[in-house]
Amino acid sequence: MKLEIRAPELSESVTTGTLLSWRRQLGEKVLRDETLIDLETDKVILEVAAPADGVLVEQRHAEGDTVKAGEVLAVIETEGAVAVEPAPIKQIEKAPEAAPVPPPREKTEPAPAALQLQPSPPKSETRPAKPVPDSGPHRKKLPVAEKEGRERRVPMSRLRQRIAERLVAAQHTAAILTTFNEVNMQPVNELRQRFKADFETRHGVKLGYMSFFVRAVCDALRQFPALNAAIDGEDIVYHDYMDIGIAVSTPRGLVVPVLRNAERLSFAEIEKGIADFAARAQTGALSIDELSGGTFSITNGGVFGSLLSTPILNPPQSGILGMHKIQERPVAENGQVVIRPMMYLALSYDHRLIDGKDAVQFLVAVKAALETPERLLLDV
Repeated sequence: MKLEIRAPELSESVTTGTLLSWRRQLGEKVLRDETLIDLETDKVILEVAAPADGVLVEQRHAEGDTVKAGEVLAVIETEGAVAVEPAPIKQIEKAPEAAPVPPPREKTEPAPAALQLQPSPPKSETRPAKPVPDSGPHRKKLPVAEKEGRERRVPMSRLRQRIAERLVAAQHTAAILTTFNEVNMQPVNELRQRFKADFETRHGVKLGYMSFFVRAVCDALRQFPALNAAIDGEDIVYHDYMDIGIAVSTPRGLVVPVLRNAERLSFAEIEKGIADFAARAQTGALSIDELSGGTFSITNGGVFGSLLSTPILNPPQSGILGMHKIQERPVAENGQVVIRPMMYLALSYDHRLIDGKDAVQFLVAVKAALETPERLLLDV
């Protein structure tokens, strides 16, 4: 019996994918639940599995083809393991390296019009070309010679294309401004040192910085709900929940999985959720649902050494918080200069919806929560 293998349903915002690779070739045996096809979408790589044991008898698409959700990708034969004649596969034809040489024409046959020789201009109109010096200290190399063997062209992945589209759209559709502040991370450091061993023993995950920032952001969003809202046409949509996107770097590009209802999560639940996202992002195992939505985002350039940056919005969200490298700096406390672990914070926001006053006060609220982290624990 022949079984068709179709591209899975994706999501409302993702309707097509790229067939990235075939794990099995025509005539090869496949096992039930074995990954047969890698399908790349704008957000994730999906593994399409065989529904039963059998032999791959048809490949309806070649690697690199764009396919729609529900479209037939392959056919397997499930009756026995009889050798099957390979079925033709649709491939992208390569251009021949050299055009075939046509047979010589008889002298009496006129050449095609396109090949007719044009009469040469009169000698009086012909001007000799200027000689080009081939040596000398000021001689420049030709561009072709400079680039030969030093460039390569590869197709842009669908994820990178999607990132590019969204970033350009954000620049074109939102009035993005950024405001800055700095936070003394010593209180958070001291709290982490006091409880990190017991926290890891009890919960099986390290007590990092992100749980403090997520809780501080949720605390500030309660005070300034416009940062958790979005513009939809001529309406403003206020969200009564806080789905916080956490930017994660992967070999394929930046992805932003979403912590659902983050305002209800404990420190341990936040840390476990982020650790799970980070691990599965590296293998492309995040689902489309986990990468969709979000009402506010946090990005941490500090893990790469960034001291200060202006994060860009993740549409249709109206705000994103940028964390940066913790660096010891001299600061004034009670009239004296002391050394403290300081971090610059950056809040990018959509000025169409959020006034500068609210943006500044939101960032001040995040700073205040992080510099008195004990009160973040009161609602745990």
